Amino acid sequence: MPNTASAKKRLRQNAKQRLLNRAIKSQVRSQIRKVRDAASAGELDKARDEFRVAAKRIDQASAKNVIHKNAAARTKSRLNRLIKTASAG
Repeated sequence: MPNTASAKKRLRQNAKQRLLNRAIKSQVRSQIRKVRDAASAGELDKARDEFRVAAKRIDQASAKNVIHKNAAARTKSRLNRLIKTASAG
């Protein structure tokens, strides 16, 4: 448990930020799931639309340091490759 006033405040801030980070990560994961589901179902137009939203959410999470920038780039690349292979095959 924190003893100083600044440590107590930091604990409160960390708890609040943790909830925000969890919400952002959850939104990102949900959007990624929508892209993958649409691609696997063969709905390529829907997958492309969902990918645009997913890329935006991933970039926002990366900008806020919720996820690492390289992890964001890797995720977007893999989703894009998934859609391209689904459209080609």
